[in-house]
Amino acid sequence: MTNSFTSDVRNWLLTLQDEITSAIEQIDGSRFIRDQWRRKEGGGGESRVLENGNVFEKAGINYSHVTGNNLPPTAFARRPELAGRQYEAMGVSLVFHPINPFVPTTHMNLRYFQASANKSDLAWWFGGGFDLTPCYPFDEDVLHWHRIASDTCQPYGEDVYARFKKWCDDYFYLPHRQETRGVGGLFFDDLNQWEFERCFQFCRDIGNSFLAAYRPILERRRNESWGEREKNFQLTRRGRYVEFNLVYDRGTLFGLQTSGRTESILMSLPPTANWPYDWQPERDSSEAVLEDYLKPRDWLTELGQS
Repeated sequence: MTNSFTSDVRNWLLTLQDEITSAIEQIDGSRFIRDQWRRKEGGGGESRVLENGNVFEKAGINYSHVTGNNLPPTAFARRPELAGRQYEAMGVSLVFHPINPFVPTTHMNLRYFQASANKSDLAWWFGGGFDLTPCYPFDEDVLHWHRIASDTCQPYGEDVYARFKKWCDDYFYLPHRQETRGVGGLFFDDLNQWEFERCFQFCRDIGNSFLAAYRPILERRRNESWGEREKNFQLTRRGRYVEFNLVYDRGTLFGLQTSGRTESILMSLPPTANWPYDWQPERDSSEAVLEDYLKPRDWLTELGQS
């Protein structure tokens, strides 16, 4: 199934993985472990994991490129006509879990799928996005994050940011907690509304804007003072992250359903997390502030940009 589409996307994804790896190694002062893997069903990838660094407790930047003969349910949930087709999927997925509780956790994923019943019947689409999960949110950080997201989407239409922001709010939502996973960002799937090159360029712009969105926040917060109270709160919030990734995340489910490499699939989980029984923040505490951020909000309007 490999064609010029997949070759171009693969080359860019590998470049993106290298660029973000280099930037994070420079920030942290530690090096990623690089682990190449193959799977018998077809394809493989390279996992890059940094553990117990100077800035990050755990950071992962994974590339995968897999093929198969039967597209799994998570991949055709919105397009049932593709059930049972041969498929090819590739992507870069990253998750950063910082040491300092004042530095937000972040996630980005960009992926390309194509599925075919025969050589003349090819369906393709892109998906992905990025989101931010702070424990101790700051308005200037949230505004910066969403301003970058909005600016990146602007050339593609006045409604693109609003649509993909809402999709992110809806997707990264824990129904059993009645809260969003964080302050959102962008999420999209089944993207083929434009011609291939424009969809591909949109994904490149999202990927290339990630460091501009995250690095200034990281630099502002990495030296904030913290203690046992803040660390315990971070571990509790990480528990919510685990709940989402294991119960709802389509990427996790796709990897497991396609016999992907388990360690690479679960790279997104934090190294430590807590589930204290029926924990509630103290009223008017710095931890209670987060509750106002775990719901969909028009951040650009509320925080100063219409």
